[in-house]
Amino acid sequence: MSEIVSVSGGPTKPEIIAVSLFKLGLRDGDRFADVGCGTGSVSIEAAKITRNLNIYAIDARNEALRATETNFKNFNIENARILAGEASDLLNSEDFTDFIDCAFVGGTKNIDSVLEILVKKKARSIVVNAVRIETVVRTIEAMKRLGIFDEVVHVSVSRSAPIAGETMFKPENPVYIIVGKKQN
Repeated sequence: MSEIVSVSGGPTKPEIIAVSLFKLGLRDGDRFADVGCGTGSVSIEAAKITRNLNIYAIDARNEALRATETNFKNFNIENARILAGEASDLLNSEDFTDFIDCAFVGGTKNIDSVLEILVKKKARSIVVNAVRIETVVRTIEAMKRLGIFDEVVHVSVSRSAPIAGETMFKPENPVYIIVGKKQN
């Protein structure tokens, strides 16, 4: 099995990906936007559990785009477009698809406009991962304004580590998973 090529701030921890993808509710054949894709690890896991997933991996950082491209090759990810640039500009461009079924947002720059565009693209579910309280509040407020706010899940993970021949736990940084769902 290949190892994920990393970048600063990533990859997203497997436990966080598992909860995020569960909350996203992907379906076979979905159009999936991975906004602020970083290493592409969320897209890779999404592709493992969903058949015929159409992935749009977006990041503004060159190091992230290179890592995503390498990781997609190493994990044989198909049906993926890697897009360079600011998410709000790319999502709103005429070259971008008319609709997105689901979106994972790992990068929170311009979160208000990104969420607004995803709602216009008729996304039925949006999951935002955040570590900063201010980002959580801004995201909740934006989702409420857009009428899509569903819930926030605070996830704390600790990993075992050896200590004096026994085992202790070392905490990872907690992550907030903010969930938006299209209201019927």
